[in-house]
Amino acid sequence: MTTSTDEISSRPAAAAHLTRVCFKLGPPRLIGAELEWFTRRVDTVDPSPRARALTDDSPRPELADLAVALGPHAPQSIDPGSPGAPLNSGSVVSVEPGGQVELSSSPETDVPSLRRALASDERQLRALLATRGIEMVGGAADGVRPPHRLLTTERYRAMEESFARRGQFGRLMMCNTAAVQVAFDAGADVEKAVARWTLLHTMGPALIAAFANSPDLHGASDQRWASQRMRAWLEIDRTRIPPPAQTVDDYTAWVLDIPLLCVRCADGTLWSPPAGATLGDWMDGRLDERVGRRPTADDLDYHVSTVFPMVRPKGYLEVRYLDGQPDGLWGVPIAALASLMSGDPVADAATEIAAPTADAWTRAARCGLEDAELRTAAHRLLTLAADATDTADEREILGAAAARCARGVMPGEEPTS
Repeated sequence: MTTSTDEISSRPAAAAHLTRVCFKLGPPRLIGAELEWFTRRVDTVDPSPRARALTDDSPRPELADLAVALGPHAPQSIDPGSPGAPLNSGSVVSVEPGGQVELSSSPETDVPSLRRALASDERQLRALLATRGIEMVGGAADGVRPPHRLLTTERYRAMEESFARRGQFGRLMMCNTAAVQVAFDAGADVEKAVARWTLLHTMGPALIAAFANSPDLHGASDQRWASQRMRAWLEIDRTRIPPPAQTVDDYTAWVLDIPLLCVRCADGTLWSPPAGATLGDWMDGRLDERVGRRPTADDLDYHVSTVFPMVRPKGYLEVRYLDGQPDGLWGVPIAALASLMSGDPVADAATEIAAPTADAWTRAARCGLEDAELRTAAHRLLTLAADATDTADEREILGAAAARCARGVMPGEEPTS
Protein backbone atom coordinates (compact mmCIF):
# COMPACT_ATOMS: atom_id res chain seq x y z
CA MET A 1 0.00 0.00 0.00
CA THR A 2 1.35 3.41 -0.97
CA THR A 3 1.63 5.88 1.90
CA SER A 4 1.24 9.63 1.56
CA THR A 5 5.01 10.30 1.70
CA ASP A 6 6.15 7.51 -0.64
CA GLU A 7 7.61 8.72 -3.92
CA ILE A 8 5.75 7.50 -6.98
CA SER A 9 8.13 7.04 -9.88
CA SER A 10 6.18 5.02 -12.45
CA ARG A 11 2.89 5.36 -14.32
CA PRO A 12 1.63 1.92 -13.20
CA ALA A 13 2.22 2.83 -9.54
CA ALA A 14 0.53 6.20 -10.01
CA ALA A 15 -2.43 4.63 -11.82
CA ALA A 16 -2.84 2.01 -9.09
CA HIS A 17 -2.89 4.71 -6.41
CA LEU A 18 -5.41 6.83 -8.32
CA THR A 19 -7.68 3.83 -8.83
CA ARG A 20 -7.72 3.14 -5.08
CA VAL A 21 -8.35 6.78 -4.22
CA CYS A 22 -10.88 7.68 -6.92
CA PHE A 23 -12.94 4.49 -7.08
CA LYS A 24 -13.75 3.09 -3.64
CA LEU A 25 -16.13 0.23 -4.27
CA GLY A 26 -19.06 -0.99 -2.20
CA PRO A 27 -22.85 -1.28 -2.36
CA PRO A 28 -24.31 2.12 -3.32
CA ARG A 29 -26.11 3.32 -0.20
CA LEU A 30 -25.22 6.93 0.52
CA ILE A 31 -25.94 10.31 -1.03
CA GLY A 32 -24.52 13.71 -0.13
CA ALA A 33 -24.62 17.24 -1.51
CA GLU A 34 -22.79 20.55 -1.50
CA LEU A 35 -24.72 23.80 -1.76
CA GLU A 36 -23.28 27.25 -2.44
CA TRP A 37 -24.71 30.72 -1.91
CA PHE A 38 -23.46 34.21 -2.69
CA THR A 39 -23.07 36.56 0.27
CA ARG A 40 -23.48 40.28 0.76
CA ARG A 41 -23.40 42.82 3.59
CA VAL A 42 -26.72 44.48 4.36
CA ASP A 43 -28.07 46.85 6.98
CA THR A 44 -31.04 44.62 7.84
CA VAL A 45 -30.84 40.86 7.31
CA ASP A 46 -33.89 38.75 6.54
CA PRO A 47 -32.77 35.27 7.70
CA SER A 48 -35.58 33.42 5.89
CA PRO A 49 -34.87 32.03 2.41
CA ARG A 50 -36.89 33.98 -0.12
CA ALA A 51 -36.45 35.26 -3.65
CA ARG A 52 -33.91 38.07 -3.68
CA ALA A 53 -31.30 39.35 -6.07
CA LEU A 54 -27.80 40.74 -5.85
CA THR A 55 -27.34 44.37 -6.84
CA ASP A 56 -24.28 46.31 -7.90
CA ASP A 57 -24.24 48.01 -4.50
CA SER A 58 -24.22 44.68 -2.59
CA PRO A 59 -20.76 44.68 -0.94
CA ARG A 60 -19.05 41.37 -0.30
CA PRO A 61 -18.52 40.61 3.39
CA GLU A 62 -15.15 40.89 5.08
CA LEU A 63 -13.50 37.57 5.87
CA ALA A 64 -13.09 38.69 9.48
CA ASP A 65 -16.85 39.18 9.78
CA LEU A 66 -17.51 35.76 8.27
CA ALA A 67 -15.08 34.20 10.75
CA VAL A 68 -16.68 35.91 13.74
CA ALA A 69 -20.19 35.03 12.61
CA LEU A 70 -19.34 31.37 12.05
CA GLY A 71 -17.39 31.03 15.30
CA PRO A 72 -16.32 27.40 15.85
CA HIS A 73 -17.89 26.46 12.48
CA ALA A 74 -15.53 28.73 10.52
CA PRO A 75 -13.26 26.92 8.05
CA GLN A 76 -9.54 27.15 8.68
CA SER A 77 -9.11 28.97 5.36
CA ILE A 78 -10.48 32.09 7.10
CA ASP A 79 -9.60 31.25 10.72
CA PRO A 80 -6.56 28.96 11.06
CA GLY A 81 -7.34 28.34 14.72
CA SER A 82 -10.93 27.22 14.18
CA PRO A 83 -11.92 23.61 14.88
CA GLY A 84 -14.21 23.75 11.82
CA ALA A 85 -17.02 22.10 13.76
CA PRO A 86 -20.00 20.80 11.75
CA LEU A 87 -23.37 22.49 12.09
CA ASN A 88 -26.13 20.86 14.08
CA SER A 89 -27.23 18.46 11.32
CA GLY A 90 -23.72 17.54 10.26
CA SER A 91 -22.88 19.90 7.40
CA VAL A 92 -19.42 21.47 7.22
CA VAL A 93 -19.10 25.13 6.20
CA SER A 94 -16.51 26.36 3.74
CA VAL A 95 -15.90 29.70 2.05
CA GLU A 96 -15.16 30.04 -1.65
CA PRO A 97 -12.75 32.60 -3.15
CA GLY A 98 -15.33 35.33 -3.78
CA GLY A 99 -16.99 35.01 -0.38
CA GLN A 100 -19.55 32.39 -1.38
CA VAL A 101 -20.48 30.11 1.50
CA GLU A 102 -20.85 26.38 1.03
CA LEU A 103 -22.51 23.61 3.01
CA SER A 104 -21.08 20.11 2.56
CA SER A 105 -23.55 17.65 3.99
CA SER A 106 -22.81 14.51 5.90
CA PRO A 107 -23.77 11.45 3.80
CA GLU A 108 -27.32 10.17 4.25
CA THR A 109 -29.10 7.00 3.21
CA ASP A 110 -32.05 8.71 1.52
CA VAL A 111 -33.03 12.00 -0.05
CA PRO A 112 -35.66 13.08 2.53
CA SER A 113 -33.06 12.77 5.31
CA LEU A 114 -30.52 14.67 3.23
CA ARG A 115 -32.93 17.47 2.42
CA ARG A 116 -34.03 17.80 6.05
CA ALA A 117 -30.44 17.96 7.28
CA LEU A 118 -29.40 20.53 4.69
CA ALA A 119 -32.50 22.66 5.28
CA SER A 120 -31.82 22.68 9.01
CA ASP A 121 -28.18 23.60 8.49
CA GLU A 122 -29.13 26.29 5.97
CA ARG A 123 -31.37 27.91 8.58
CA GLN A 124 -28.59 27.74 11.17
CA LEU A 125 -26.05 29.19 8.72
CA ARG A 126 -28.35 32.07 7.78
CA ALA A 127 -28.91 32.87 11.44
CA LEU A 128 -25.19 32.80 12.23
CA LEU A 129 -24.31 35.11 9.34
CA ALA A 130 -27.13 37.48 10.20
CA THR A 131 -25.39 38.28 13.48
CA ARG A 132 -22.76 40.15 11.45
CA GLY A 133 -25.10 41.67 8.86
CA ILE A 134 -24.36 39.07 6.18
CA GLU A 135 -27.09 37.70 3.91
CA MET A 136 -27.05 34.59 1.70
CA VAL A 137 -28.40 34.80 -1.87
CA GLY A 138 -29.23 31.79 -4.02
CA GLY A 139 -28.39 31.46 -7.69
CA ALA A 140 -25.62 30.35 -10.03
CA ALA A 141 -23.93 33.51 -11.34
CA ASP A 142 -23.31 36.99 -10.01
CA GLY A 143 -24.15 39.25 -12.91
CA VAL A 144 -23.71 42.62 -11.22
CA ARG A 145 -20.55 42.67 -9.07
CA PRO A 146 -17.04 42.58 -10.52
CA PRO A 147 -15.08 39.50 -9.46
CA HIS A 148 -12.98 40.02 -6.36
CA ARG A 149 -11.01 37.22 -4.69
CA LEU A 150 -11.23 37.45 -0.90
CA LEU A 151 -9.29 34.28 -0.05
CA THR A 152 -5.54 34.76 -0.31
CA THR A 153 -4.43 31.13 0.07
CA GLU A 154 -1.61 29.88 -2.12
CA ARG A 155 -3.94 27.39 -3.83
CA TYR A 156 -6.34 30.05 -5.08
CA ARG A 157 -3.50 32.39 -6.03
CA ALA A 158 -2.01 29.65 -8.18
CA MET A 159 -5.39 28.79 -9.70
CA GLU A 160 -6.09 32.40 -10.59
CA GLU A 161 -2.63 32.80 -12.11
CA SER A 162 -3.07 29.67 -14.23
CA PHE A 163 -6.59 30.47 -15.39
CA ALA A 164 -5.67 34.10 -16.18
CA ARG A 165 -3.64 32.87 -19.14
CA ARG A 166 -6.95 32.13 -20.85
CA GLY A 167 -8.76 35.37 -20.08
CA GLN A 168 -11.33 36.63 -17.60
CA PHE A 169 -13.38 33.53 -16.99
CA GLY A 170 -11.09 32.01 -14.36
CA ARG A 171 -11.67 34.86 -11.90
CA LEU A 172 -15.37 34.88 -12.78
CA MET A 173 -15.67 31.16 -12.13
CA MET A 174 -13.86 31.43 -8.80
CA CYS A 175 -15.59 34.54 -7.48
CA ASN A 176 -18.93 34.91 -9.27
CA THR A 177 -20.42 31.43 -9.67
CA ALA A 178 -22.19 28.93 -7.42
CA ALA A 179 -23.29 25.31 -7.89
CA VAL A 180 -25.28 22.43 -6.51
CA GLN A 181 -23.13 19.30 -6.34
CA VAL A 182 -24.48 15.82 -5.60
CA ALA A 183 -22.38 12.82 -4.57
CA PHE A 184 -23.14 9.10 -4.87
CA ASP A 185 -21.35 5.92 -3.83
CA ALA A 186 -19.43 4.63 -6.85
CA GLY A 187 -20.78 1.09 -7.01
CA ALA A 188 -20.41 -2.46 -5.80
CA ASP A 189 -17.73 -3.38 -8.35
CA VAL A 190 -15.76 -1.74 -11.14
CA GLU A 191 -18.34 -2.62 -13.80
CA LYS A 192 -21.19 -1.11 -11.77
CA ALA A 193 -19.13 1.96 -10.89
CA VAL A 194 -18.33 2.65 -14.55
CA ALA A 195 -22.00 2.12 -15.48
CA ARG A 196 -23.15 4.64 -12.84
CA TRP A 197 -20.41 7.08 -13.84
CA THR A 198 -21.43 6.77 -17.50
CA LEU A 199 -25.10 7.33 -16.69
CA LEU A 200 -24.33 10.53 -14.80
CA HIS A 201 -22.39 11.78 -17.83
CA THR A 202 -25.05 10.71 -20.32
CA MET A 203 -27.75 12.66 -18.48
CA GLY A 204 -25.51 15.68 -17.95
CA PRO A 205 -26.43 17.96 -20.87
CA ALA A 206 -30.18 17.42 -20.44
CA LEU A 207 -29.92 18.12 -16.71
CA ILE A 208 -27.76 21.20 -17.30
CA ALA A 209 -30.58 22.49 -19.52
CA ALA A 210 -33.24 21.51 -16.96
CA PHE A 211 -31.62 23.48 -14.13
CA ALA A 212 -29.73 26.25 -15.96
CA ASN A 213 -30.59 29.66 -14.49
CA SER A 214 -27.54 31.88 -14.99
CA PRO A 215 -27.96 33.94 -18.16
CA ASP A 216 -26.02 36.89 -16.71
CA LEU A 217 -22.42 36.96 -15.49
CA HIS A 218 -20.55 40.18 -14.76
CA GLY A 219 -18.03 40.99 -17.47
CA ALA A 220 -19.13 38.21 -19.82
CA SER A 221 -20.19 39.14 -23.31
CA ASP A 222 -23.81 40.13 -23.77
CA GLN A 223 -24.49 36.98 -25.78
CA ARG A 224 -27.16 35.07 -23.86
CA TRP A 225 -26.17 31.73 -22.39
CA ALA A 226 -28.62 29.73 -20.30
CA SER A 227 -25.77 28.75 -17.97
CA GLN A 228 -23.03 31.35 -17.85
CA ARG A 229 -21.68 29.38 -14.89
CA MET A 230 -21.04 26.36 -17.11
CA ARG A 231 -19.77 28.65 -19.85
CA ALA A 232 -17.11 29.92 -17.45
CA TRP A 233 -15.92 26.35 -16.81
CA LEU A 234 -15.84 25.60 -20.53
CA GLU A 235 -13.87 28.78 -21.26
CA ILE A 236 -11.12 28.55 -18.64
CA ASP A 237 -9.42 25.33 -19.74
CA ARG A 238 -11.23 22.59 -21.60
CA THR A 239 -8.27 20.25 -21.18
CA ARG A 240 -9.20 19.98 -17.50
CA ILE A 241 -12.79 18.97 -18.38
CA PRO A 242 -12.43 15.66 -20.24
CA PRO A 243 -15.00 13.67 -22.16
CA PRO A 244 -16.43 10.78 -20.13
CA ALA A 245 -13.92 7.95 -19.88
CA GLN A 246 -14.98 4.48 -20.91
CA THR A 247 -12.89 2.68 -18.27
CA VAL A 248 -11.13 3.41 -15.02
CA ASP A 249 -7.82 3.12 -16.87
CA ASP A 250 -8.95 5.84 -19.29
CA TYR A 251 -9.54 8.21 -16.39
CA THR A 252 -6.28 7.51 -14.58
CA ALA A 253 -4.33 7.93 -17.84
CA TRP A 254 -6.02 11.28 -18.43
CA VAL A 255 -5.21 12.47 -14.89
CA LEU A 256 -1.54 11.61 -15.37
CA ASP A 257 -1.34 13.41 -18.71
CA ILE A 258 -3.23 16.58 -17.80
CA PRO A 259 -0.90 19.55 -17.22
CA LEU A 260 -0.11 20.37 -13.60
CA LEU A 261 -1.94 23.40 -12.24
CA CYS A 262 0.54 23.94 -9.43
CA VAL A 263 3.15 22.05 -7.43
CA ARG A 264 3.79 22.15 -3.70
CA CYS A 265 7.49 22.79 -3.17
CA ALA A 266 9.66 21.54 -0.31
CA ASP A 267 9.37 24.89 1.49
CA GLY A 268 5.54 24.70 1.47
CA THR A 269 4.98 27.28 -1.27
CA LEU A 270 3.07 26.57 -4.45
CA TRP A 271 4.82 26.87 -7.78
CA SER A 272 3.19 27.28 -11.18
CA PRO A 273 5.10 24.91 -13.50
CA PRO A 274 5.83 25.60 -17.16
CA ALA A 275 2.78 25.37 -19.40
CA GLY A 276 2.16 21.76 -20.38
CA ALA A 277 4.26 20.15 -17.64
CA THR A 278 2.58 16.95 -16.43
CA LEU A 279 2.85 14.49 -13.59
CA GLY A 280 4.71 12.23 -15.98
CA ASP A 281 7.33 14.93 -16.44
CA TRP A 282 7.64 15.27 -12.68
CA MET A 283 7.97 11.51 -12.17
CA ASP A 284 10.65 11.42 -14.88
CA GLY A 285 12.73 14.08 -13.08
CA ARG A 286 12.14 16.99 -15.45
CA LEU A 287 11.09 19.24 -12.56
CA ASP A 288 13.80 18.18 -10.10
CA GLU A 289 15.79 21.39 -10.28
CA ARG A 290 12.83 23.56 -9.22
CA VAL A 291 10.80 21.23 -6.99
CA GLY A 292 13.63 19.28 -5.39
CA ARG A 293 11.78 15.98 -5.10
CA ARG A 294 9.61 13.49 -6.99
CA PRO A 295 5.81 13.33 -6.54
CA THR A 296 4.27 11.45 -3.62
CA ALA A 297 0.82 10.00 -3.07
CA ASP A 298 -0.16 13.30 -1.45
CA ASP A 299 0.90 15.13 -4.60
CA LEU A 300 -1.22 12.83 -6.75
CA ASP A 301 -4.22 13.45 -4.50
CA TYR A 302 -3.64 17.21 -4.68
CA HIS A 303 -3.38 17.08 -8.48
CA VAL A 304 -6.71 15.22 -8.65
CA SER A 305 -8.30 18.09 -6.69
CA THR A 306 -7.26 20.52 -9.46
CA VAL A 307 -8.94 18.68 -12.35
CA PHE A 308 -12.57 19.35 -13.13
CA PRO A 309 -14.43 16.57 -14.93
CA MET A 310 -18.19 16.94 -15.13
CA VAL A 311 -18.45 13.94 -12.80
CA ARG A 312 -15.37 13.67 -10.59
CA PRO A 313 -14.44 10.31 -9.04
CA LYS A 314 -13.00 11.06 -5.59
CA GLY A 315 -13.84 7.87 -3.72
CA TYR A 316 -17.42 8.57 -4.70
CA LEU A 317 -18.97 10.12 -7.82
CA GLU A 318 -19.34 13.90 -7.53
CA VAL A 319 -21.73 15.55 -10.01
CA ARG A 320 -20.40 19.03 -10.74
CA TYR A 321 -22.44 20.27 -13.71
CA LEU A 322 -25.55 21.71 -12.02
CA ASP A 323 -26.17 25.42 -11.58
CA GLY A 324 -26.80 26.75 -8.10
CA GLN A 325 -30.54 27.19 -7.74
CA PRO A 326 -32.71 30.13 -6.69
CA ASP A 327 -33.48 30.22 -2.97
CA GLY A 328 -35.75 27.38 -1.91
CA LEU A 329 -35.20 25.19 -5.00
CA TRP A 330 -31.91 23.37 -4.35
CA GLY A 331 -33.75 20.19 -3.30
CA VAL A 332 -35.18 19.61 -6.79
CA PRO A 333 -31.98 18.64 -8.66
CA ILE A 334 -30.88 16.51 -5.70
CA ALA A 335 -34.18 14.60 -5.77
CA ALA A 336 -34.03 14.27 -9.56
CA LEU A 337 -30.55 12.78 -9.65
CA ALA A 338 -31.22 10.44 -6.74
CA SER A 339 -34.36 9.08 -8.36
CA LEU A 340 -32.67 8.61 -11.72
CA MET A 341 -29.83 6.71 -9.99
CA SER A 342 -32.18 4.48 -7.98
CA GLY A 343 -31.85 1.23 -9.92
CA ASP A 344 -31.13 -0.54 -13.18
CA PRO A 345 -34.60 -0.25 -14.78
CA VAL A 346 -34.68 3.52 -14.18
CA ALA A 347 -31.06 3.81 -15.37
CA ASP A 348 -31.88 1.97 -18.60
CA ALA A 349 -34.85 4.24 -19.28
CA ALA A 350 -32.83 7.37 -18.44
CA THR A 351 -30.02 6.28 -20.76
CA GLU A 352 -32.46 5.82 -23.64
CA ILE A 353 -33.96 9.28 -23.04
CA ALA A 354 -30.65 11.10 -22.64
CA ALA A 355 -28.49 9.32 -25.22
CA PRO A 356 -29.36 11.65 -28.15
CA THR A 357 -28.06 14.69 -26.20
CA ALA A 358 -25.21 12.99 -24.31
CA ASP A 359 -22.50 15.03 -26.05
CA ALA A 360 -24.34 18.38 -26.16
CA TRP A 361 -22.48 20.03 -23.27
CA THR A 362 -21.83 23.37 -24.95
CA ARG A 363 -25.28 23.47 -26.57
CA ALA A 364 -26.89 22.80 -23.19
CA ALA A 365 -24.95 25.62 -21.53
CA ARG A 366 -25.64 28.03 -24.37
CA CYS A 367 -29.26 27.24 -25.25
CA GLY A 368 -30.72 25.45 -22.24
CA LEU A 369 -34.41 24.71 -22.62
CA GLU A 370 -34.66 26.86 -25.75
CA ASP A 371 -33.19 23.88 -27.61
CA ALA A 372 -36.11 21.59 -28.54
CA GLU A 373 -34.13 18.34 -28.27
CA LEU A 374 -32.71 19.22 -24.85
CA ARG A 375 -36.09 20.49 -23.66
CA THR A 376 -37.72 17.19 -24.59
CA ALA A 377 -34.97 15.17 -22.91
CA ALA A 378 -35.12 17.30 -19.75
CA HIS A 379 -38.92 16.97 -19.54
CA ARG A 380 -38.80 13.21 -20.05
CA LEU A 381 -35.99 12.69 -17.53
CA LEU A 382 -37.76 14.66 -14.81
CA THR A 383 -41.05 12.88 -15.58
CA LEU A 384 -39.20 9.57 -15.21
CA ALA A 385 -37.67 10.79 -11.95
CA ALA A 386 -41.11 11.78 -10.61
CA ASP A 387 -42.60 8.42 -11.56
CA ALA A 388 -39.67 6.50 -10.04
CA THR A 389 -39.75 8.06 -6.57
CA ASP A 390 -41.91 6.62 -3.81
CA THR A 391 -41.98 9.86 -1.80
CA ALA A 392 -45.05 12.05 -2.32
CA ASP A 393 -43.23 15.35 -1.74
CA GLU A 394 -40.49 14.47 -4.22
CA ARG A 395 -43.06 13.28 -6.75
CA GLU A 396 -44.77 16.66 -6.50
CA ILE A 397 -41.66 18.84 -6.87
CA LEU A 398 -40.27 16.69 -9.67
CA GLY A 399 -43.57 16.70 -11.52
CA ALA A 400 -43.67 20.48 -11.27
CA ALA A 401 -40.09 20.69 -12.56
CA ALA A 402 -40.94 18.41 -15.47
CA ALA A 403 -43.89 20.62 -16.39
CA ARG A 404 -41.67 23.71 -16.12
CA CYS A 405 -39.16 22.14 -18.50
CA ALA A 406 -41.91 21.31 -20.99
CA ARG A 407 -42.79 25.02 -21.01
CA GLY A 408 -39.13 25.98 -21.51
CA VAL A 409 -38.95 28.04 -18.31
CA MET A 410 -35.85 28.40 -16.11
CA PRO A 411 -36.00 27.58 -12.38
CA GLY A 412 -37.43 30.47 -10.39
CA GLU A 413 -38.86 32.28 -13.42
CA GLU A 414 -42.45 31.06 -13.22
CA PRO A 415 -45.03 33.41 -11.67
CA THR A 416 -45.94 32.67 -8.08
CA SER A 417 -49.67 33.20 -8.59
